[in-house]
Amino acid sequence: MNQDLKQLQISIQKKIGINIQNIREEKGLSQVDLASKMLGRFDTTNISRIESGRTNPTLFTLYRISEALEVSMEEIVRS
Repeated sequence: MNQDLKQLQISIQKKIGINIQNIREEKGLSQVDLASKMLGRFDTTNISRIESGRTNPTLFTLYRISEALEVSMEEIVRS
């Protein structure tokens, strides 16, 4: 992958992670709370990786997070 594209990907992942963390904290939820509210089984270490921008979540994972946080996916991915 081109270095510029890789940097863009990392930047987007970090922004989405910050958005998720901010919304979660505004709602007074811990990472454990969020993971337990998600559809299906989800590990808190995955929440941590997403919030820190260390992983690239799938669209379905972002959907599950948005449902658990009771916000639109747009709110999670906006820059």
